[in-house]
Amino acid sequence: MVKELKSWFSENQALVYFLVAQLLAFLGILGSLIAYSVKLESRVSTLEIRGSPHLEKVDNRLTVLESKTNQNEERITRIVDKLTK
Repeated sequence: MVKELKSWFSENQALVYFLVAQLLAFLGILGSLIAYSVKLESRVSTLEIRGSPHLEKVDNRLTVLESKTNQNEERITRIVDKLTK
């Protein structure tokens, strides 16, 4: 069994090295993505804690849009009620 494994390895040595190199490259990329994700999350957390003028503007816009959406929903509900009576 060991003899067969050694002969297979010697015949496919280039393939084995290529696959090992691919695995190492994949693990390197995976590590980079995890590090980027952690860094991004820490930045978002910092913005949420400290606050930001940009986030305040976005919050104001969202508040206006939510009120308009609620008004439109009430209008649509009244129209549907009138049409279904």
